[in-house]
Amino acid sequence: SAELTKQLLAYGRRQVTRKSVVDPGELVRGLESMLKSVLGPGVSLTLELAPDVGPIEVDPAQFEQVAINLILNARDAMPEGGTLTVRLSETDAPKTAGAAGAHASVPSRLVRLSVSDTGHGMDEETRARIFEPFFTTKELGKGTGLGLAFVQGLVSQNGGAVRVTSAPQK
Repeated sequence: SAELTKQLLAYGRRQVTRKSVVDPGELVRGLESMLKSVLGPGVSLTLELAPDVGPIEVDPAQFEQVAINLILNARDAMPEGGTLTVRLSETDAPKTAGAAGAHASVPSRLVRLSVSDTGHGMDEETRARIFEPFFTTKELGKGTGLGLAFVQGLVSQNGGAVRVTSAPQK
């Protein structure tokens, strides 16, 4: 219940953030041994961390929570096992019309955390709902349906965006 409360508060953006300048590659590498133990023997973990990714200003606990939520969702999409790949890279910020407006504070370079799996994929109907609070495809008692809503809230709160690419069997 404590974890659910934390996720609800974070989703409602009432959670206090403690931002600092961190190396996102170090954060991901720091999760590796814990992730290997929770992924199970049928899932192989591959880290592809670009060496030129610079430091970012973020709450390290929130960054780790986003990564963990994405990774655990990818694991759950592979009940028979498979390969889970975590990539970290820098990318150019998308160019937006009217950059002097709401997007004026967006930096020209962003960090991209990408999680991919060899799981069963999602149909369009499921993909359209994955960020809805309390929506889950898991059986009763196996999840709250807050993980991806939590991810989207934290990423948005930090000036980022979430993009999902999936299709059945992909």
